[in-house]
Amino acid sequence: MNGIPLLDLDLCRARQRRLLERLAAERLDGIVVVTPEHVQYLTGHRWDHRFAPLAALAASGRALLVCPDKPVDRAAADDVRTYEAKWRSTLRNDQREAAARVLADWLAARPGWRRVGVECSACPPHVTRLFPEAALVDAEPALWRLRRRKDPDELALLRRAIAAAGAMDEAARGMIAPGVSELDVFSALQAAAVASCGEMLTGTGNDYACGVRGGPPRARPCAAGELYILDLGPAYRGYFADTSRALAVDRRPTDRQLAAWEHVCAALGLVERIAKPGVSCRSIYAEVQAWLATAPVGSWSSHLGHGIGLWVHETPHLNPNWDDVLEIGDVIAVEPALYAPELACGLRLENDYLVTETGLENLSPFPLGM
Repeated sequence: MNGIPLLDLDLCRARQRRLLERLAAERLDGIVVVTPEHVQYLTGHRWDHRFAPLAALAASGRALLVCPDKPVDRAAADDVRTYEAKWRSTLRNDQREAAARVLADWLAARPGWRRVGVECSACPPHVTRLFPEAALVDAEPALWRLRRRKDPDELALLRRAIAAAGAMDEAARGMIAPGVSELDVFSALQAAAVASCGEMLTGTGNDYACGVRGGPPRARPCAAGELYILDLGPAYRGYFADTSRALAVDRRPTDRQLAAWEHVCAALGLVERIAKPGVSCRSIYAEVQAWLATAPVGSWSSHLGHGIGLWVHETPHLNPNWDDVLEIGDVIAVEPALYAPELACGLRLENDYLVTETGLENLSPFPLGM
């Protein structure tokens, strides 16, 4: 994928302008980003964890992209430069320093940066020491804030990721049975997602363990009577889906399991009725919490959901520890659940939704049934 923009370059430029506008009050001379997510968000290109690309944006609007080894053909940048990431095919261990030297050369023609935006949780000293006299301002809150409202190019990638989750769900329904190994389920579902995307995934998903609330796949067979919670979050070109379904391994859910399933389905319906722009996420959480407390079996104490995008947990948070409000353009994963030993652990159902002017659009309309 390197060399081919993953996002629309005009929209990347628009995101750069919005970022500069948002940080104008900080009187910044420029911004430097080093995380793969923000490099992609602003320039259209992404590299994996082996490499150390970076991007810089001057207050004038001029943008730099520093690529490992080879320049990309097209990018939302005015200057595309490279550093040597490999010597004779061996990955260097000092890539951060090598990329920072390229940034230093670019800055030499732009002296006087006295206030610089950086990602305080991620920016390495190789970059920060380039600004010994400057005030460093944390740009992450502004970046996270901007990432809430998904642009059309981002939505297109999210829809592909969610479609891959649907293909995984279909594969799971065709193979899960008593005696089937969790590892075999994991392998088959990854293959289904890769076939759906037509390329390697950039994330494999969340939970593939049977009979428990979650976890990685194990070398154990599924057992009759268990519920298999599949929390499927494949990532396509950096953008994460996050869906969950619970399947009865033997396709014969008990009366208690069916009662819990009906209650959790109704919780999703409740969210679909009340969620819209301007509604407090805490209030949505409280209503679902009150509803699930009336369930004939099981209990619930986790979050209700979160935004998704270039990271699996983004803003807004459907969680009483935050006081977010839904906005047009949010893409959220909503995941009510009920757990109890008599449910063979329990079940969790999770849909992905786009927040529109009038409410929620379900982006993951594949079957909920057990």
